[in-house]
Amino acid sequence: MKSNPFRQARYLVSAHRLDQLPADSGAEVAFAGRSNAGKSSAMNALCDQTGLARTSKTPGRTQQINVFPLVDPAQRLIDLPGYGYAKVPEALRAHWRGVLDAYLRTRTSLRGLVLVMDARHPLKDFDRQMLVFGAASGRPCHCLLTKADKLSRSEGARTLAAVRKELAEIAPGASAQLFSSLAKTGLDELRALVIGWLGPRPD
Repeated sequence: MKSNPFRQARYLVSAHRLDQLPADSGAEVAFAGRSNAGKSSAMNALCDQTGLARTSKTPGRTQQINVFPLVDPAQRLIDLPGYGYAKVPEALRAHWRGVLDAYLRTRTSLRGLVLVMDARHPLKDFDRQMLVFGAASGRPCHCLLTKADKLSRSEGARTLAAVRKELAEIAPGASAQLFSSLAKTGLDELRALVIGWLGPRPD
């Protein structure tokens, strides 16, 4: 079995503004998703850690940009604020819309965006907004359809096909896969994708 390069990921900082992030160099992959989509669980599964990204029974607790460098500190995982059920003031929501838009447009070290969605409720308004932001930034976007263990095999296949069909229309070039942090479904595929994004840029 290959060693997991994400097992040594560690928490570095939580940023409320872009100028609080580490220097814009190296390579990073960002994770975004609606509250309760399973983003923290997916990141913990990726890193084979139980408490790296906080999971909570109160959705929407991720309200800052959390930074997790790997063994090579020039490689980072970024946990973006969650939306949906979070009971936060509209002013804070507006702040984060601006921060996320600016982050995706201007962060030169950002190699790609993993957009986490509940496989039972994919492509909600927030997901589409993030796809638009990602497409405008010119960076690749990968849709992670979590909680796939709650669907039958045939339901999962139909959901994946439907999401890929819609992506072809609204975000050409975006990819998608089924994933379950509980059953470890799709874990190797996700790791391979993120490793590829964090690797050297092609000439």
